[in-house]
Amino acid sequence: MEQIILGIDPGTSVMGFSIISIIGKTVNVTVLDVLRLAKIDSHPLKLKKIFETTLRLINEYHPDSLAIEAPFFGKNVQSMLKLGRAQGVAMAAALYRDIPVFEYSPRKIKQSITGNGAASKEQVAAMLSNLIQFKNDSTFLDATDALAVAYCHYLQRNTKSPTTEYNSWAGFISKNPERVTEKRK
Repeated sequence: MEQIILGIDPGTSVMGFSIISIIGKTVNVTVLDVLRLAKIDSHPLKLKKIFETTLRLINEYHPDSLAIEAPFFGKNVQSMLKLGRAQGVAMAAALYRDIPVFEYSPRKIKQSITGNGAASKEQVAAMLSNLIQFKNDSTFLDATDALAVAYCHYLQRNTKSPTTEYNSWAGFISKNPERVTEKRK
């Protein structure tokens, strides 16, 4: 039975995405690309483009799940907010089509691919090119990051490792109450 995983490395300048298909233990890369958003001036229009692209990928490839990189905590609050929004609209597109969402930390992804949670993007891409047959182009590190997220999910699917899965907004809210604030009157 074939399993299809959509992997996304969210971003508001560049969003990496990949589609992998798994039959047995054979992993094939179906799509490996980036969405360039730098020329779009409006942040809401960037979010719209991310939502539309994610929805198009779901409609075209019918993934069984979405694996997405969780935002990491940085010093720039505005950057974190924008990245969280990008991740949120990609998740919303998947949830809109009833696709389960699995979120992985950057450290977990790097650890599962290279064995080193502090590995560089280049090290992750090089290891992936040894594990899966695909054209490793170092100019597409956001795309290989998305591939790493999808492959991490493939590796984690049969383990008892804790992952974060959301099947609905209610599921997201119940597992992340601290990330939701009440609407003030």
